[in-house]
Amino acid sequence: MTPLLGAGISIFLICLLLVFRVPMLVAVMAGVFSGIYFSDAWAISLPQTMMSGMGRFVLIALPLFVLAGGLMNAGGISGRLFDFARALVGSLRGGLAHVNVVTSMFFGGMIGSSTADLAGTGSIVIPAMKEAKYPADFSAALTASSAGIGPMIPPSSPMILYSAVTGVSLGALFLAGLIPGLLLGLSQMLIVAYLARKRGWLPFSVFRLGDVWRSGKRAVLAFGVPLIIVGGMVLGIFTPSEAGAFAVVYAFFISAFIFRSLTVSALYRVLVNSVQMSGELLIIVGLSFALGAGLTNAHVPEFLVKIIDAVVVMDSEYLRIFALIFLAILAGMILDPLIPVLLPIILPTLITFNVDLIHFGVLMVIAVVIGQVTPPMAIALIVAGRIANVDQIRVLKANTPFFIGIIVFLLILIAVPEIATWLPTIAR
Repeated sequence: MTPLLGAGISIFLICLLLVFRVPMLVAVMAGVFSGIYFSDAWAISLPQTMMSGMGRFVLIALPLFVLAGGLMNAGGISGRLFDFARALVGSLRGGLAHVNVVTSMFFGGMIGSSTADLAGTGSIVIPAMKEAKYPADFSAALTASSAGIGPMIPPSSPMILYSAVTGVSLGALFLAGLIPGLLLGLSQMLIVAYLARKRGWLPFSVFRLGDVWRSGKRAVLAFGVPLIIVGGMVLGIFTPSEAGAFAVVYAFFISAFIFRSLTVSALYRVLVNSVQMSGELLIIVGLSFALGAGLTNAHVPEFLVKIIDAVVVMDSEYLRIFALIFLAILAGMILDPLIPVLLPIILPTLITFNVDLIHFGVLMVIAVVIGQVTPPMAIALIVAGRIANVDQIRVLKANTPFFIGIIVFLLILIAVPEIATWLPTIAR
């Protein structure tokens, strides 16, 4: 059997197991061991390759940011951010839907994870929207899509994983995601404004500067996490791991001693969930590096380059990037997490095509977001549908305008890379 055929069997096995809802960790492990079966050389280098992948210095920041996000989530931050967003945009037509998006923009910047954003804001915003007579499927769809802003606005767990695999500066990636994240939120608000006018949705509240001031004072400390992290890393005050450690201390202090909303039982759950999530992610990262090394030895990247050159008949960098992102979106429909599994496979291809890795990092995060609202996995739609107590198929249909919106935004970002690269360039 040729190495390329063996690599294809490994990839097919991973996809097959994921389709049957086998956990990602087990599926990737099965793919790695099937590769070992077809290649003795891979078996010899497996432990070293795994340890090399898991030993990346920037990955120290991952469990710290996960823990900081859990502390902010359990500390009642979402309610304060919801009140501030309501004071800011609740007076617009379809005000509560706008509040949903702005709350996700705020909360995403605290947590950097769409699933954590869903857990934090969905339990507040979705019941409020249903009570205000918004359709349950629309409420769930909007919440699932707006939660996708979280991985774009720093801090961002997918960007930490991307930095670990590629070696790109994490601070540059955080800056690169800031403007696209804000523009993605604005695009969703424009869609909401169109639907609100079409369906006759009314404002949620009256705009008062006093309400903005009062709610802003209650929420101001929550904004310290992204400002301190991004500012400290850009100015060279913090390394990523130091920024993560500071974020943990800050989140614990304001949640436990300023807001006084973090209980001992909640702290215990946060610690347990953070250890479990971080452990699974780090093991998947190690296995993914081993998988990527095996597929590289089987000349899969060279095969991928030939396929892209055959499909892309014109000598266009943008078309090549589009082809790679299209592949990432297809993989993201099944893989969760996407970046640590797919990126080691396509990284040599990116280098061959001389793709800007900072620009592509933002595109990969958008591919992650699209995968979370696209069947068969569609984890964001599933979680939001459960909170709203509505069928996933209805949520999928209601999400159509937001899905089209993010696809259009992705195409614009591919064509205009300066949207992502401008801030990192001027910060150098």
